[in-house]
Amino acid sequence: MAKAKSRPVKAKSITEKEYIVVDEKAGLIFETEKELYGYFESAIKKFQDEYQSYRTADDFSDEEQMARENYLESTLDDPDEVWMDNEAVEDYAVYYFIREYEEGATAFKYIAIAYMVEEEEYPTFVFMHFPTRDSSVWHHYQKSEMVYDRNYAEASAGAIEGDAMLEGDPLAVGLYQAMMKVRTEKDIAQESFQDFAELREETIESADEIWRKTDTEGHVLVSFIKEFPDHETTKDLVYVAVTQEDEETNVHSLLFSFPTTDEALVDRYRQGENLQAEEVSQESSH
Repeated sequence: MAKAKSRPVKAKSITEKEYIVVDEKAGLIFETEKELYGYFESAIKKFQDEYQSYRTADDFSDEEQMARENYLESTLDDPDEVWMDNEAVEDYAVYYFIREYEEGATAFKYIAIAYMVEEEEYPTFVFMHFPTRDSSVWHHYQKSEMVYDRNYAEASAGAIEGDAMLEGDPLAVGLYQAMMKVRTEKDIAQESFQDFAELREETIESADEIWRKTDTEGHVLVSFIKEFPDHETTKDLVYVAVTQEDEETNVHSLLFSFPTTDEALVDRYRQGENLQAEEVSQESSH
């Protein structure tokens, strides 16, 4: 069964006695674990009761949950998502740490509900934690404000001023992540994308090819492709800019762009309808 667990905290010495420090600025300093758990008792019970109301019979049993408690540390250390909830408890914000794992054919998410000192960006007390393979359960903890998203954090290195990915747009981030997954190791490193950013405007304004397609969710995507065979530093360079078209105005919002030397990768953006440049209205920013 899920249970509360205090995160090991480096105790600070006040006079000659060791104290458990959860949040020094907020005065959350305790002499004993009993006092610590007594202070957070009502919040712990609230989260436990809520979880039990969400839990389904098909999810992990108590014994199966206990066998997976070792996932707590890695969930706190390296989460996929962190959500901040200012409404769960009146006196302080609560954070939901979420990370996905796979055990053979079994995929599940581990959830940790925690107190965190914002400046430290690491939890100092965990109210409760548990694994779940039920999407209806973990969706309950994806609420209020997302303060960390692994996908965005990883993609942000390739974001360029003016594109939607820099703003954390889910469509832009998702499409960019999909591109990075099929990108070869020999291609231009993500860390070098900024070095080619000046080619984006030229690619959009004088593309060699423009392709429009509608994805499975109904988004109209238009890809601008331009070759730079005479580039001074990179042989066989191609630049690709991916935009979303508004069906009513035909205006394009820039999602993301990238340089590549991989012709096979470029071919993935040669899908749908091949357009003539004069057919497209352009907008340089999202």
